[in-house]
Amino acid sequence: MSTASTPTRSGRTWRAAGPTAALALALALTACSPTTEPGDRTTDGTRETTMAEDTAKNGTGEIRTDLEPLTERFSALGSPVGATWLSGTTGDPDVPGPTTYWIDAVVQLDPAVAQALADETTPEETTTAPDVIAALEPSLPDGPLLTGPELNERFAESGFVATAYLNVDDATLVLVTLGE
Repeated sequence: MSTASTPTRSGRTWRAAGPTAALALALALTACSPTTEPGDRTTDGTRETTMAEDTAKNGTGEIRTDLEPLTERFSALGSPVGATWLSGTTGDPDVPGPTTYWIDAVVQLDPAVAQALADETTPEETTTAPDVIAALEPSLPDGPLLTGPELNERFAESGFVATAYLNVDDATLVLVTLGE
């Protein structure tokens, strides 16, 4: 079986690989692709990576209320009044590879911090409920939730990407985060 040669713009010639190599390359690219649609770009032109909907959140199931692990990772929380949160890893624990961590949290903010976040990030009201682990659902705030890219960016630090939902009226923030 012969392979075809095609000149490139640089004048170099590349040889087309056989169908097996092409299939392997396609599978490798698919496996490594972030879970975004082709047009999903942030305001600065970078791709926004989010967790695939079928990715399992694994953890101990321990509901935590300590604040220090959250305030160390997310400085925009300021000095919160309280929090309820869970964390763990994603994916199949029996498969080797890099570990991705998740944190889902409902945080009671200082009212001044909540108002400043709303004023400085111009979030918009959403009807979409935060995709938190089931054990945290009873802690979700009532009332309108605000979200948006600028608010999310405030909590995208320490290697985490975040989706943040803010209820200004009761100074509550819901964080859904992934990090390494």
